[in-house]
Amino acid sequence: MALAMCPLCSDDEDIELVRGLEGGRRRVRHRCGYEWEHGALGEPRKQPPRSLVDLKARFPKAEDVEPGVLERVDRLKARYLATRPGFDPDVAAYWEKYRRIFSREGLYTCDPRALKDFANSDVGAHPGNQATFNSAWNALGDDAAAESTRQTVGYLLHGPDDVPREDRLDHLLSGAKPFAMTGFKEALLTRVLCVVEPERFLSILKYTTEAGGKREIARIVYGLELPAPESVNWTLGRLVFWSNDLLHTLVGDGFANQQHSAAFLWWAKDRIDEPS
Repeated sequence: MALAMCPLCSDDEDIELVRGLEGGRRRVRHRCGYEWEHGALGEPRKQPPRSLVDLKARFPKAEDVEPGVLERVDRLKARYLATRPGFDPDVAAYWEKYRRIFSREGLYTCDPRALKDFANSDVGAHPGNQATFNSAWNALGDDAAAESTRQTVGYLLHGPDDVPREDRLDHLLSGAKPFAMTGFKEALLTRVLCVVEPERFLSILKYTTEAGGKREIARIVYGLELPAPESVNWTLGRLVFWSNDLLHTLVGDGFANQQHSAAFLWWAKDRIDEPS
């Protein structure tokens, strides 16, 4: 029998048997949650490649969350909003400055140091240690490093319209673009998105991390299992966007801004099992 491989993720690890079927076939499930029939009765059935629309339709949705889980999160939300202050108003002014810098015109006329300063600032969202970026910047010098950073940000925000932004993000994350600035990766690219679309993007800068990325928060807070980042067809760029939009929908209204929403989600993940 041919090796089972998830037709959605092109991955043959962590595949479990759901049940046996007639004719020696089996129904199996991958860790991403997708199920299909496999084996025996002649040639294995080929699954057609999944389109971007089809993949997005299969991504977990807000309505997949159990009602009891939503009720528990709503109680935590009420408790959080009653005792936690709103977010620092200085964040809005700082991000408005960088929204101008990241515009088509501003990106190529700004002081190079503004780009380096952005990578090392934690105003509104902490991107973590940027030693790799700083080393690359220093090695290249201000002019060359700024040009590479400009091309990186420009491709993400203003790249070809026929390439979805989530795929442009993945091109930068995967190293497919030789101009991409070394070290300007997921946390910084997501922080750029937070700046230019502050009403959409939560300041949770990694898809998955032990400290609590979007994937971990979705699992712990809402009981949703999001796809593994190594799943080929999903791509990390798509997962960054789709997980953000899912959590944005789930967390709902009532917060000062998306940074405030993100702070609640981090707080909630450590309290979801507390008695109401």
